[in-house]
Amino acid sequence: MSLKQMQFDLTLFALDKMLNRAAGKYPEIRSSLKEKDAVIQMKLRDNSQARHYLIQGGKVHSSAGLHPSPDCTMSFESAEIAARLLKPNFDMLEFVNAAKNFQMELIGADEYVIWFAEILKMMMSPITEYGQAMGNGITRYTNNTNGGPVFVYVKDGKIIRITPIEFDEEDAESWTIRARGKSFTPPRKTTVNQHTLAWKSMIYSKDRLLYPMKRVDFDPNGERNPQNRGISGYERISWDEAYDIVAGEIRRVKQQYGPGAIMNGSGSHHTWGALGYWLSARMRFFNALGWTQIVHNPDSWEGWFWGGMHHWGFSAHNGGGESYNTVEDCLQNAEMVVFWSSDPESTSGVYGAHEGTIRRQWLKELGIPMVHIDPFFNHTAALLGGKWLAPKPATDSAMICAIAYVWISENLYDKDYVEKRTTGFDKWQDYVLGKEDGIPKTPEWQEAETGVPAKDVRALAREWGKKKTYLAAGGIHGFGGACRSATGTDWARGMIYLMAMQGLGKPGVNMGGMQQGTPVDTRFFFPGYSEGGMSGDLFGTGAAVSMYQRLPSAPSVNSVKQIVPRLKIPEAIMDGHCEGYPTDPSTIEGQFFKFAYPAPGYSPVKMYYKYGGSHFGTMCDTNRYVKMYATESLEFVVNQGIWFEGETKFADIILPACTNFERWDISEFANCGGYIQHSFTQVNHRVAVVQHKCIEPLGESKSDFQIFSDLSKRLGLGTVFSEGSNEFDWCKRYFHATDLPYNVSWKNFLKKGYYVVPPLPESRRDPVAFRWYAEDRLKDTPELTPLPGDYSGEYKRGLGTQSGKLEFESSSLKRFDPNDPERPPVMKYNPSWEGPHSELYQKYPLLLLSPHPRFTFHTQSDGKDSTLNDIKDHRVLIDGYYYWIIRVNPDDARARGIKENDLIKAYNDRGAVILAAQLSQRIRPGTVHSYESSANYDPIGKPGKSPDRGGCINQLTSSRMMIKKSHSGAYNSCLVQIEKWNGEGEEL
Repeated sequence: MSLKQMQFDLTLFALDKMLNRAAGKYPEIRSSLKEKDAVIQMKLRDNSQARHYLIQGGKVHSSAGLHPSPDCTMSFESAEIAARLLKPNFDMLEFVNAAKNFQMELIGADEYVIWFAEILKMMMSPITEYGQAMGNGITRYTNNTNGGPVFVYVKDGKIIRITPIEFDEEDAESWTIRARGKSFTPPRKTTVNQHTLAWKSMIYSKDRLLYPMKRVDFDPNGERNPQNRGISGYERISWDEAYDIVAGEIRRVKQQYGPGAIMNGSGSHHTWGALGYWLSARMRFFNALGWTQIVHNPDSWEGWFWGGMHHWGFSAHNGGGESYNTVEDCLQNAEMVVFWSSDPESTSGVYGAHEGTIRRQWLKELGIPMVHIDPFFNHTAALLGGKWLAPKPATDSAMICAIAYVWISENLYDKDYVEKRTTGFDKWQDYVLGKEDGIPKTPEWQEAETGVPAKDVRALAREWGKKKTYLAAGGIHGFGGACRSATGTDWARGMIYLMAMQGLGKPGVNMGGMQQGTPVDTRFFFPGYSEGGMSGDLFGTGAAVSMYQRLPSAPSVNSVKQIVPRLKIPEAIMDGHCEGYPTDPSTIEGQFFKFAYPAPGYSPVKMYYKYGGSHFGTMCDTNRYVKMYATESLEFVVNQGIWFEGETKFADIILPACTNFERWDISEFANCGGYIQHSFTQVNHRVAVVQHKCIEPLGESKSDFQIFSDLSKRLGLGTVFSEGSNEFDWCKRYFHATDLPYNVSWKNFLKKGYYVVPPLPESRRDPVAFRWYAEDRLKDTPELTPLPGDYSGEYKRGLGTQSGKLEFESSSLKRFDPNDPERPPVMKYNPSWEGPHSELYQKYPLLLLSPHPRFTFHTQSDGKDSTLNDIKDHRVLIDGYYYWIIRVNPDDARARGIKENDLIKAYNDRGAVILAAQLSQRIRPGTVHSYESSANYDPIGKPGKSPDRGGCINQLTSSRMMIKKSHSGAYNSCLVQIEKWNGEGEEL
């Protein structure tokens, strides 16, 4: 017998003793061993060495040799391979490679295979002590949210409070910026959003889904009554029954209709965590099934993706640009900051909590003047002060043209930069000066369009042209606001034009509003959620960029090629067909490949598995989605959610998921990964977090991972999904895929719960964004894009456009469709197709502005009887009901006899919403303001055919694409009328 064979024999002989010893020490292992009675066989494939184990009542006994009928068999190709794999702290890459090459096989029913594999991994890497004892029976854990990382204090199994993380003396020092004789250092703590502080009330909300539910008049073997979705009630069922129905329907639909009959969709956002986010476990599960994927529109990036990208590249940024070290450059060199459709104090950039607030206050401390351009005197303007210009919604591009007119006619632009670093300026100049169409785009011309006095625009243009100016366009660099309107592509293109005219990248001349570009260490690797977590998906996530080499796992591929555009889900279901354009960030031309549903050879969708969030509050013209659920063509609907609200109430089966405070996960503060590359430069300190399982899941709720794992077992896909690892195992695997192990041990990281990544010394900070471009050097900022093939000249020299320069005349649009009136190669002012120039304006004379909300994170934090309801600017309590708010200028209110807190009906041909009126001079006359993303959908009468009093303002917005050759929502181009509500629930 060889040494390896002897080692294998010894391991087999000792295994039962090791398991019994581990069970005595670790409660998780003890509990797991008691779950099942089973016979486990371990052997070599040729049966030359074997031992079997009897697990009964939580105890393990073993005997040599083969068992005639084991429940699970672990088979190895050789003793050498077995010895390599069956050792403490084994190399996960070796384990995965052995499985992929059939050198190691787990044979048996999934429920036994996965159960035993998880026990073995727990024994090799048990859950050790975690959390900090605070005295008086209180333990402090860590977790992370969409609004920042937190300490979680737990007593007697219940969360008693949630607070931001405050650093201690062992944590890394903070960075300091020196500017104009002052030093600026951020506070040594994290910040959080308002909605993060509401999490305790959301966890213990009366609206939590605690048990699996079935619609009372749904019978999978009889009458399904789809017409009653959203109307009929629910009854509690067991998990076994719920799993049997869902798994049965998955099998039936696939076998009866073929590939593509199962559709899955999610919101763009979910509870935080690399494993729990929507691109992780969900992708692995549905890839194993084969599914019609709902492809997201680049929501919040619409104008930049479909417009701005064509003038400077940055496809990997969805058309928004880079922002490295712009905080330091702005503080040291800028002489003015223009916030254009930019309210980072409300949107926090994205996931960035209130990290940028202190930095913007530093601008005030230095006396740097600020200008705010927005139809609403937003919260950033209110906090910082400065000049406010309020154009009518979707008319911003007219103001852009007028500013350019002043610069050109008064020689206030950087002629040398324009000559050397741009192309096509002569065509833009001809349009602005009126040589092309006979209409000079003067400030007086724009006044008729925007409503902003010509003198104010001329004064702004002159100040801007004489000062080194930063432009904050959107919440972060290319996000939200005016880019979500009918003229969003023009606005985004115009933002790039203006910065190209002023010398983008020169000291003090750049893009940003102090929300991105902190001097944190961008070279430290911790993957964001878009890297796909445990998905193993190399095509639908960013895993191919770096994770596939660092996180050993089997690849995950969706075999179904059919896709449905998210903004046209109702048309796909109700009409049976639709078309769309893809969101492909790999290259500029990726968005030109039009697709159709159904795809050739594929089945129309028959089953919809909805995962998290509610399209009723976040998409456009959402009565379409309501009506879609009532159609017979949609044979089965399952919703996996946390709260009983919004779209959840339209499912046939509801699966209750738990929150991220009730499961294991791992993540980093505000790190989206490649989706918004290096988005963590929003924060003042990079903070990696173990998301401790702080409490047990409430009721019978389960983690998304566990639900997918349980369903996978019923479908014979258990090992394909989990690879024999539970959530805790995956957290540890993820930890070892990052740079954390070079700096902190797993044991210490698990115990403390977070790690602050040290900033780089001042001499090694990132170069300032676009400085390389302004100075015509090779790109030296730390990102991989553009891809090598997208450079027309020398690799890393220039931008990802054909010319390699900032293009006033877009080469890509000129090649694609030079005669497209909605998106010509040179930006022009096109009035909004739903605005003052449209026929609807006489009937619906108010422009509705519906930006991202200040107090909630999309639908996640609204409703649920949470503490956010106590914020008077979020909802208003009237006659025992919390109503969503609409802000109305007093002049418009007076003309309609509306007073403060009156219940009013906002309506148009698409729907009606009952809202509480808030009178405010902060909204310009002729415009009303109401945030999107209500979680509640509460129709007064029949769903889809009566006013909603929940606050789903997107029932009113148009489903028309921003431009026809796109997949884009124009949420901020919407005409409505408002009137006092008479209390009736008439049909629409």
